[in-house]
Order: sequence, then C-alpha cells, then structure tokens
Amino acid sequence: MHSNKASTPSPFTFGIEEEFFLVHPETRNAVARVPANLIKEVRRRFGELVSPEMLQSQIEISSPVLRDDAEAREQMSTLRRGLAEVAANRSLSLMAAGTHPLAAWREQNVTSGARYHEVMAGFQILSLRNLVCGLHVHVAIPNGIDRIDVMNRALRWLPVFLALSTSSPFWNRQDTGLLSYRQSAYDEWPRSGIPDLLAGETEYETFVSVMQRAQALRDASFLWWAIRPSLRFPTLELRIADVCTTLDDSLALAALFRCLIATLVTRPELGRQRHPHTRMVIEENRWRAKRDGTQMMFIDDLAENVVSLPDVLAELRALIGEYARAFGCERTLDRLNVVISSGTSAHKQREIYHTHRSAHVPRRRALQYVVDWLVEETAR
Repeated sequence: MHSNKASTPSPFTFGIEEEFFLVHPETRNAVARVPANLIKEVRRRFGELVSPEMLQSQIEISSPVLRDDAEAREQMSTLRRGLAEVAANRSLSLMAAGTHPLAAWREQNVTSGARYHEVMAGFQILSLRNLVCGLHVHVAIPNGIDRIDVMNRALRWLPVFLALSTSSPFWNRQDTGLLSYRQSAYDEWPRSGIPDLLAGETEYETFVSVMQRAQALRDASFLWWAIRPSLRFPTLELRIADVCTTLDDSLALAALFRCLIATLVTRPELGRQRHPHTRMVIEENRWRAKRDGTQMMFIDDLAENVVSLPDVLAELRALIGEYARAFGCERTLDRLNVVISSGTSAHKQREIYHTHRSAHVPRRRALQYVVDWLVEETAR
C-alpha cells in the first residue's frame, strides 16, 4: 500500500497488495532469474506500485490509498494488466497462486537487496522455501484507536479469510492434500500464525523493544503474523489470505476486511468475550481452513459447537451489514457466495490436475495444464 498525499483523507481508507509468480510460458515453471530490465520497465510505468520480492521468481503490486470499491477495481486491474503486459514483452507470464504447482524451492535465487540478504542470513533454508504468494489488505485505523485492541477482536474471523482464498494445493510438484499449503510453509517461520492476545499497543511496543534489544528482529516488519499493525502505515494489515487467482475474489476479501475493521472500530463492545482457550480454537480453525477450505467446519468457542462456513459467512455479513451498505460494496461481497458454491482457486487447480491424471496424462504435464489455467485466469 503506497500513500497518496495529494488525496483527501476519508474514513477507513484501504490498500491491497498482491504477490505473483513470473512463469516461463514454455516450461510453465517459475523463472529462476528475472531480466533486470523487467523491474526497470514496470518502475517506469508504475513507480513504486510494483516491487520485487525476496525470490526472483516473484513480484508484487501495491495499490495507492483506496477510498471505494470502484477505485480498487480500477487500480488493481490496471496494475495486473500492466504487469502482465510488461512480463509478456519479456516472454514471461504472470500467475496468481499461493504456491506454484511446478516450482522447486531448491532452484530459486534471492533478489539483491540489503533486507533480502539480511533475511537470508538470519533464516537460511526457510528463505529459499518461502516460495509462496499472499494477498495483504491494509485498513486505516482512526487516530486515538488502539490497533492491538481492534486486532484482538478481529482474530476469530481470520480463518474465514483463509478458507475463502485458498490457492496453494501443490508444493514441490506434489498434491499436498491441503488447500492452502502456503500457510503450512509459513508455519516454519518464527513470529508467524495467530498472534497472542496482547493488552494493547503499549504492550505490543514493549514486546517489539525486547525483541530488538535481543537482536531477534530489526523492527516490527519482521513480525509475520496473520494480522499485524503496519510499521509504515497507520493500518491493520491482513496477511493470512493466499493470493487470489481471480481479481473479483481479492476485491471481495478486501471489502470484507474493510467492513469488519470499520465495524469493530465503531462498535468497541464487539469481540471482547473470550475464553482461556480462544486463541487455541482460532489456531484450530486456521488448520481446518488450510486443510478443508470452504468445506471447513468452524469451531465457535463461545457457543461451544461447530458451524459450516456458509453459516459463518452469513453471520459475518450480518455483523458488517451497516458498513457494507455505507461503503456500497454489497455486490462485491456477493462474490463470496459464489466462492462458497463453486470453490476457490485451489479447488479448480485440483480438479484440473486430477481430471488429466485420470486420463493417464503424466504428472508434470497435468501440472502444466494447471499452470495454463492459472495464467489465463490471472490475466482475465
């Protein structure tokens, strides 16, 4: 998310970041080395709205500050389309998926840059295995509101965002049996997953300070939680979601998160009831989301029962209804009902793969068919 100082501030502005793989159109594999002039070309066209990632096979787009759904759609479609055009001019394709069906982490190369080399030195093999792409959504928090308090109250809903975004069923050319292997890969990293329930921003800042003095991290951007207060912006940043192959899905999840945060800010009584086991239940729901996706059965720690994801989404949409109407994003949110009925990118990827395997197509060729669909859907 990049700031736009010329614009007029409005409540609950937001930003969207999407990570992509760069793909060789013949082999369908992730490219090991990206042409240097590709980054120069996209920077000429889009400035800092496009940036490299730690591994050369990946690239990220970041929106300017957004005020409504129409602006989000225009900006993100322009960035996706423009980046795909630049890649095509370099004989490369753009692909949105949480993991690459064919890519092998051992074949990756780290992008030059002080931060990337710092991460590589500190985390070694984990850095090369970080061959995953996510969707990040920022929502601005008004002055005077404790971001950690809002974050705590949003935690129980995080597995919903993962279940609705799963796009990473393959890893190292294998069907993992999970719908979001990306989240499992992230679990190798320290300071990832669901954060602890801290008392507020003061306690959070104390924790960061302790970690800095211990030389465990340079700054708070080295916290890779599923949701976190942004270091650079006055926002809460959703990080749990896989990148969505279909832009409509990204926009719907961004709208959902924006409405949820706005609701929690303006209704401070919401989400305060919890049990000693609440965080453990949230972690269990995260596991169910990455394994089962939209078929997950959501554990309600307060009612002490299980609920289907369609029912959980209906409850969430009722909760945020006032802001969905105020922001004019009800039609955008309706896309999530389509995701529940038709499945996520992960469902489609596995369907394509197993259809071809059932027809005795070799495994690598079946995975190439999956990549073909991902590239086409990303561009569409």
